[in-house]
Amino acid sequence: MRKTSLGRSGVSVTGVSFGAAGLGNLGTEVSEEQARATLDAAWDAGIRYFDTAPHYGLGLSERRLGEALRHRPRAEFVVSTKVGRLLRPRSDTSGSDIANGFAVPATHERIWDFSAAGVRTSIEESLTRLGLDRIDVVYLHDPDHHEHQVFAEGYPELERLRDEGVIGAIGAGMNQTRMLDRFVRDTDVDVVLLAGRYTLLDQTALDSLLPDAFRRGVSVVIGGVFNSGLLAAPRSGATFDYAPAPSALLDRALRMETVCENHGVPLRAAALQFPFGHPAVSSVLVGARSAEEVRDAAALSARPLPAALWADLLCSGLLPAGVPLPTDLP
Repeated sequence: MRKTSLGRSGVSVTGVSFGAAGLGNLGTEVSEEQARATLDAAWDAGIRYFDTAPHYGLGLSERRLGEALRHRPRAEFVVSTKVGRLLRPRSDTSGSDIANGFAVPATHERIWDFSAAGVRTSIEESLTRLGLDRIDVVYLHDPDHHEHQVFAEGYPELERLRDEGVIGAIGAGMNQTRMLDRFVRDTDVDVVLLAGRYTLLDQTALDSLLPDAFRRGVSVVIGGVFNSGLLAAPRSGATFDYAPAPSALLDRALRMETVCENHGVPLRAAALQFPFGHPAVSSVLVGARSAEEVRDAAALSARPLPAALWADLLCSGLLPAGVPLPTDLP
């Protein structure tokens, strides 16, 4: 699997990366055996970039990821985690965290903290949960409502940690483009992680974020390529950005699926490969909760897609004119 350096950092990631939110019991429980088999399958498929966060299952994702990787050759893989939510023990641990999306006991509460001290503390605690000697990439996680503190304290602290050699690359991860574009324009980030805003159905990132990132040499990792489900299986009841898909978007996804089927291609393959058409994109982050899902994603990413497929999506008006496509790259 091809590798690309993140910005000027020297940290290299595989084109397909593993999103470990599911291993934090996102939505439903995943057994320890299933989690380990999923991560082993990712390794066997050639994936060497793994992304997690304290938020995912109140640290469960980090613990499972670290346990699966700590016996692998450390120079061969890259791990990213995130800062912004500190985990603090709760006095009442009888409930569940499912209200926050994770099927785990509510043993801790999340405390928003993008201060310099909070950033350092979060990284130290993540290192403990991961059981690794270092974290390669650190993202400021969902700082939407903390813009002042992030730019005044959190981001400068990440720069200091990078200068100290504690972190290899720094960036921010969000599902909006405005603030990420500010990171690209006004800071020295190596990479930004964008979820759900550069897909077959949503090319918001083309307005400014992707062009600016390319000009400034900032890498972009794309997540949410299936828009939470609609582009994986466009059917009545499918979700778009974690809400029921509007009828117009469902119709568009179904029309895309028909075009893909006419070329003998699963819609999922086109959705997964589409972001690679832009030269700023270094990796596509795919969440998985089973070995079968990992193997499917790896196969879809490697599947040759005919140029005629992309041409038909353009000609039918399902993709806008001028959008960069995988066939445009040398």
